[in-house]
Amino acid sequence: MVDQDAGRARYREVFASTEFRALFAAHTVSTIGDQFARVALTVLVFRDTGSPAWAAITYALTFLPDLIGGPLLAGLADRYPRRAVMVCSDLVRAVLVALMAVPVLPWPVVCGLLVLLQLAGAPAVPARTALLPHVLPGPAFRAGAAALSTVSQAAQVAGFAAGGVLVIAVGTGGVLLLDAVSFAVSAAAVAWWVKSRPAPGGGGAERPGWWRAMTAGATLVWRDRRLLALICFASLSAFYISGEALAVPLADQFGGGPVAAGLLFAAYPAGCALASLVVATRPEAAQLRALPVLAVATSAPLVVCFLHPGLPVLVLLFVASGAASSYHAIASPTFALWTPDEARGQVYGLAVTALKIAQGLGVAAAGLAAEHVPPHQVVAAGGVLGVLAALGVGVLWRRSGATRVGRTVTP
Repeated sequence: MVDQDAGRARYREVFASTEFRALFAAHTVSTIGDQFARVALTVLVFRDTGSPAWAAITYALTFLPDLIGGPLLAGLADRYPRRAVMVCSDLVRAVLVALMAVPVLPWPVVCGLLVLLQLAGAPAVPARTALLPHVLPGPAFRAGAAALSTVSQAAQVAGFAAGGVLVIAVGTGGVLLLDAVSFAVSAAAVAWWVKSRPAPGGGGAERPGWWRAMTAGATLVWRDRRLLALICFASLSAFYISGEALAVPLADQFGGGPVAAGLLFAAYPAGCALASLVVATRPEAAQLRALPVLAVATSAPLVVCFLHPGLPVLVLLFVASGAASSYHAIASPTFALWTPDEARGQVYGLAVTALKIAQGLGVAAAGLAAEHVPPHQVVAAGGVLGVLAALGVGVLWRRSGATRVGRTVTP
C-alpha cells in the first residue's frame, strides 16, 4: 500500500501477495547463486592467468552479451506469457552453469558458456519487470520494485562475501553447481506460485516483427527525453564499476586472497542495499529531485583512491559509493512506469542493455588500464570521469522536466 498523501511506499500489503513473495524469493535465491559464480569465475581466471585484464574481462562477459541479447531477446517478454519466459530462462541457465562446473573444461570454454548463460538470461529481467505491475497494480508497484532492488543488493552482499569462503571450501566447481541449483529453485518458485497470464496484445503471432519492435522502442526512448535521461543515468555505472572490476587485483595488491576480494565485491551492494531502504520511503517528487545528486555522489568517493588508502578505508569508500548508487532504485521503477505495457518488456530490455553494455565496457577498460597503471589509480580515474559524466546527465535531467511533471502508465 502507498500513502497517497505523503507519497511514501509501505511494504506490508506488498508482501501479502503470494505472487510477489514467489518472485521475491526466486530473485533472491538466483541472485545469491550468481554472485557465488562471479567470484568463483574471476578467481579461477586470475589464478590460471595471473592477469588483471583477463580477470576483469571475464567479469565483463557477464554484461557484454546483452549487446545482442537485450535488444533481440527482451521482446520475448511482450510476445509470450511472461511467467513462461522467466521459467524457461532459469532452466536453461541451470543447465549451462552445471556444464561450466565440469572440471576438465579449459577456462576459455567456460568463458564461452558464460556468454551463452548471459544470453539465456536476457529476457528474464524485462519479463519480471513487465509482469510486476500486474502482480502489484497501481502505486504499489514502486514499493515492490524497491523491495526487489534492495534484496538484489543484499543478496549480492551475501553472495560476494560468502563466495570467497566457498571457493576455498568447495572449489570453483562446487560454487558453480550451487549457482545451477539456485536457478532451478527460482524456476520452480515462479512456476508454482505465480499465475499464468496471456501475453500482452494477444501473443507472438499478432505482434510486429522483432526489428519493428526494437526500432519502435528505441524511437519511444529517443522522443521522450525523460526516458533518455534515465538510461543515461543507468549508464553512469561504466565509471564507478571500476572498483568491482578490479576487486581481485586490489585484494592481491594489499596481500589479501579470495576473502579480501569477496569483501570488496560485497562493499558496494552493502551500501546500496542499506541506502535503498531509505530512498524508497521518500515521496516520489523528492526521489526525482535527488536522483542527479546521488548520481554524482556515487563516483565521488572513488576519487580518494588516488591517495592509496588501506584496505579498511577502501571498503568504506566502496560502501559510500554503493549507498549513493541507490539512485537506481529510483530510476528503474520510474522508467518501467513511464512505458506502455505492450512494449514494456522490449523498452525495458533496451534500458538493461544500455546498463550492461556500459558496465561491461567499464569493467574491460578498467582491467586493460590496470595492466599498465596501479589498480587504485585506475579506480580513482574512473571516479573523476564518473563525476563529470553525472554532472552532464544531471543537466539533461533538469531540461527534460522530469522533476516537475510525473507520468505513470498503468498496465
